[in-house]
Amino acid sequence: MEQIFLNDLLPIFVILLLGYIAGKRSSFSEDNAQAFNRLVLDYALPAALFISIVKADRAMLFADMSLTLASTVILIVCFFLSYFCCKKIFKHDRSEASVAAMIAGSPTVGVLGFATLSPIYGSGTITGLVVAIVAIVQHVLVIPFGVYLMHPTDENGNKRHRNPIIASLKEPIVIVPILAIVLVLLDIKFPPALTPSLNLIAYAKSGLAIFAAGVTLSVHQFELDGEVIFNTLLKLILMPAIALAIALSFGIRGEILQMLVLISALPPSFSGAIIGNRYQVYIKTGTSTLACSMLFFMLAAPLWIIITRYISA
Repeated sequence: MEQIFLNDLLPIFVILLLGYIAGKRSSFSEDNAQAFNRLVLDYALPAALFISIVKADRAMLFADMSLTLASTVILIVCFFLSYFCCKKIFKHDRSEASVAAMIAGSPTVGVLGFATLSPIYGSGTITGLVVAIVAIVQHVLVIPFGVYLMHPTDENGNKRHRNPIIASLKEPIVIVPILAIVLVLLDIKFPPALTPSLNLIAYAKSGLAIFAAGVTLSVHQFELDGEVIFNTLLKLILMPAIALAIALSFGIRGEILQMLVLISALPPSFSGAIIGNRYQVYIKTGTSTLACSMLFFMLAAPLWIIITRYISA
């Protein structure tokens, strides 16, 4: 376990600290951090997911249907748990509860999924599939539904005609992994000669994403209250516990179980925080939840690695 922390988890926090220092020194702004995240989400991560998935075969994809179903149930359960707790316990309106659910009920798998899993489990096909499946479910179902709940009508009070699911399918992080899955299902082999071209941008995903997270934390004022503590515990303790129970009920074991639980323990989704900032909803509590979760993830990650390895043994 000591080697996992020193070799795999410690570098994440060192890069996070460098980003935080860079932000505090005004070397980079929040706009720069959002640009870094956009580079990761729209280019580096889709390239990494594509290369990982096209190495699979049809038998492997069908064997992972339980992973897809389990991921969907986990994300939906945790989204609504956060949503109703925010409304009933902390008395927020629907828009604020929607942003809270997109933050506390969703892991930042698109930004930190590969960065966390690859050093521990490698960057192979299985890692790519786990990250891709959770990312697709989150960005096709959870985030669009959260946006729909947040703004069910337009400025004139009319129902919106834009389908959030269709809108999400236009995002590279969604459509590129789906394209890779289609190629595998059709048994179309991706030319190996093109792999280095995609790898060149894919290699930038982890370090850039973590550095950007550090910059983001540096520009927000941190406030600790009961709701921030609740959101942090929900994200780092309750959500991976729910993920563990659901994954076991679907018969998931081994490294896939470990990866799914560790992904569920990741800090809150940056997408939720970005959406909240865009619409000026749930900003202070949302960013404080993000900051608190990032700090305590260094304790939660080793805990869930130990628990899942013990169960998987």
